Amino acid sequence: MYIIAIAWMYVVILMAATEKSVTAGLLTFTFYGLLPCALLLWLLGVKHRRHQQNKQSMDEISHQQDSTNPQGDE
Repeated sequence: MYIIAIAWMYVVILMAATEKSVTAGLLTFTFYGLLPCALLLWLLGVKHRRHQQNKQSMDEISHQQDSTNPQGDE
């Protein structure tokens, strides 16, 4: 996922470098590179963050169940 974002940013930097003015280059970099990559990484990261949150809540539940039964599975 990150290699695609890095490659796209490389292409956008080259596109921005060929613009005729600095303002056009900054706008090209922002609207073709920075904003789309940030959106892509945020959207693809939602699944990972949700998975981590579910894993953490399951660990807390299992820890609470272990602490309520001090003798274990005897």
